[in-house]
Amino acid sequence: MSGRLGTSTRGAMVLAAIAVGAMFSGDGNAAPGKNRDRDRGTGIAPTTTIAEPAPPAGPLGVVPIPPAPAARSASTTLALAALDRRIADLDAEEESSKRELSELGAKIAASHQRSLVQGRAFYRLTRAGMLPVGGGFNELVSHAMRVERSRRGLFADLAEEKKLRGKGGDLSRALERVARDRVALGSQRTQMDAARVAVEDESRRQSAFDRAFSASNGPTEYVAVYGGNGAAPAASASGFATSKGRLLFPLAGRSEVRPAKREGTDGPGLEIRSTLGAAVRAVFGGRVAFADRYGPYGRLVILDHGDHYYSVSGNLASMDVKVGDEVSGGERIGSVGDEGRGAMLYFEIRHGTETLAPSGWLGI
Repeated sequence: MSGRLGTSTRGAMVLAAIAVGAMFSGDGNAAPGKNRDRDRGTGIAPTTTIAEPAPPAGPLGVVPIPPAPAARSASTTLALAALDRRIADLDAEEESSKRELSELGAKIAASHQRSLVQGRAFYRLTRAGMLPVGGGFNELVSHAMRVERSRRGLFADLAEEKKLRGKGGDLSRALERVARDRVALGSQRTQMDAARVAVEDESRRQSAFDRAFSASNGPTEYVAVYGGNGAAPAASASGFATSKGRLLFPLAGRSEVRPAKREGTDGPGLEIRSTLGAAVRAVFGGRVAFADRYGPYGRLVILDHGDHYYSVSGNLASMDVKVGDEVSGGERIGSVGDEGRGAMLYFEIRHGTETLAPSGWLGI
């Protein structure tokens, strides 16, 4: 009797398996084993692809420009504008990716919860064992169908969760790339902005330097102090021109003097070697027309002595006056500096834009 019952049960299970197989076969429903093989072979492709930017012509799409003269100021401005647009694009991409990643987190949590629920349901169905046999063949077939549907649902939920997590990984990598690009672009922006400021500053200095010699006071009312030996000066009512040969020497004490000129100028000028930090004095009363760093002159003070006569004191360590100040002869205007060739004062006398030999004016 027990042998016949076992034979009947095995027959019923075989018929149920055949029926379930026939119901789930077909082109639209591949066998579970094949699904698993295909899943293992190819994985799940994310629905959103984070596209890398096309390789730029230069680093990060903007070619850094070398320090340029004033004529390149417009090109520098255009390059900065292009760089700012690229940074704005990265900011927009970062904001969009962060928003999408935030929304994706909720979707991943929901998908994971569905996978857990579906997994528990599948587990309960598979634990039923031979119980459905007692309900007959139809109950057995229904149970097998429920198990198969639960299994398919579970694998679909797991695949969806895998796809969402893959998309989240892509977004995280995109955010890391954006962060790296923003740091690099920010550094490049800083360098280019510094270059632009340097160009504009040099242009401003050049303009100020040119203006210093384009206008002059009338005859000065100041009295020059002559000589560096403490002798009382004589008054001069005729101005700077009549003081030739009697101008106050710009440095007190002993100095070594030799003719010289600065790069880009015809000279003549004087290099007056002294101690670093020694006081530099106005050779005649006047107004400060320029006080700034300027090219090969280094820190430079130009005094307008009236009638388009100027004294030029360069290579200064410090400037103790500012543009517009009125100074008297002998008043300190700065100190001797060292631009890498020893402590010295570079000195010129100019009439308009013409440089005059200063030795005769200083009486040396």
